Amino acid sequence: MATRRLPRLLKTLDPLRAPLRTRAIGSLVGDHTAKWMQDTRKKSPMELINEVPPIKVEGRIVACEGHSNPALGHPIEFICLDLEAPAVCKYCGLRYVQNHHH
Repeated sequence: MATRRLPRLLKTLDPLRAPLRTRAIGSLVGDHTAKWMQDTRKKSPMELINEVPPIKVEGRIVACEGHSNPALGHPIEFICLDLEAPAVCKYCGLRYVQNHHH
């Protein structure tokens, strides 16, 4: 049964066979990205997030949600802070370090 659905699934994944509207949206996104990259006065999202200093936390584990408002955040990620280097959230790029008290 699954093998009968495979050709139909492959058709939907083939960009050349994708509906015109889907290709148009992809083109629009590509054009927007190209315009963004041409303006060198604007900082990239990675440059902006790297300007945020690492967040110091007390424990060994931090739960990153990206934003205090759940509608603007991302799925919760639990990050282990055992290493000396800042740990990075895979969703939003925020960096966390353990605040050592000596």
